[in-house]
Amino acid sequence: MSSPYHPDTVERRAAWRRLRSGVGRRPGRFQVLAAVLLFLLGLGVVTQARETSEGGLQTLRESELVRLLDDVSERRQRLEEEAALLREQQEALLTSSDAAAEAERAAQERLAVYSVLAGTAAAEGPGVVMVVTDQGERTVTGPFLLDAVQELRDAGAEAIQIGDVRVVASTWFADGADGSVLVDGTPVTSPFTVRAIGDPDVIEPAMRIPGGVVPTLERFGDTVVVTEQDTVVVDALRAVRTPEYARPAPPEE
Repeated sequence: MSSPYHPDTVERRAAWRRLRSGVGRRPGRFQVLAAVLLFLLGLGVVTQARETSEGGLQTLRESELVRLLDDVSERRQRLEEEAALLREQQEALLTSSDAAAEAERAAQERLAVYSVLAGTAAAEGPGVVMVVTDQGERTVTGPFLLDAVQELRDAGAEAIQIGDVRVVASTWFADGADGSVLVDGTPVTSPFTVRAIGDPDVIEPAMRIPGGVVPTLERFGDTVVVTEQDTVVVDALRAVRTPEYARPAPPEE
């Protein structure tokens, strides 16, 4: 047996006394406050996690999830087709006996595409026309139209026009006077007409996804009419502006 006065025995007894005194002591105000704050923090984290898990894709119906998957698949297919076209053009340039003519033809094709994207050329094709009538509560604002344009682009819209203004990468939106919205500085008023060229079978359902443009406006009491059309004309043009600061970067070696 070890002696009761052995140093290890004395140390163990001292530790037990400290533990008993700590358990029996009433917690101070600081300790109580800290415990309450930790409890509230934990409760908030759990609540936020639960709301996050219940939101997002879990709120969508099966048909809406299938529609989103189809949208992503079609966008991927378009990108793959564009990559294949670029590879074909590269191969034609490398194997053609008249490389200069092939290069000029490819350049003209790319110029036509970039002119549509830059808004310097008119465009037509299948798409949708959305007409929004604001019922007087000023629900159609600059930020809201920006969200609508982003949703259209996400759905594959290739050319967009709001009123008489062509929407391009640099287009900006702001709230104007008397319920108007400034689109690149041009006032646009209700009813707001948005023309978008793209696959109407993708764009129209995408605008009706819960939480999207159409359901939000309808919840505010606005009237929204979205029609699919075989031919949508986007003819508002942007003037070509010479960059003031940007210059072409030298090719990488």
